[in-house]
Amino acid sequence: MQSKLLGSLGLDVKEQNVAKEVLIRLPDKDVVIKEPTVVVLQVGDEKVYQIIGGEISEQKVIESETGAPTYEPTADDITIVALQAGVSEEEARRALIEAGGDLAKAILLLKSK
Repeated sequence: MQSKLLGSLGLDVKEQNVAKEVLIRLPDKDVVIKEPTVVVLQVGDEKVYQIIGGEISEQKVIESETGAPTYEPTADDITIVALQAGVSEEEARRALIEAGGDLAKAILLLKSK
């Protein structure tokens, strides 16, 4: 019903199913949304993407000595990796940085050592 109403207004709405991940890169942090539903609304020549639901995590971006942004894991991510891999939080933090924030990769990296 909603898509018919929007269609009568000249808007084209298409649900894109569930995305694996959506990344929103802001100047001071990255917002990662895992498994959200994505809807695309076509308005003339423009597209509007609507992201619905999903598991949200934020990751601070800190500039390195070269001025390039580097990843800084959140406390929650550090705790999850430390518990899953059975290591200290500092080891988990280093593994997360090395894995670029990929929790599963960081856990596997630590367990393979």
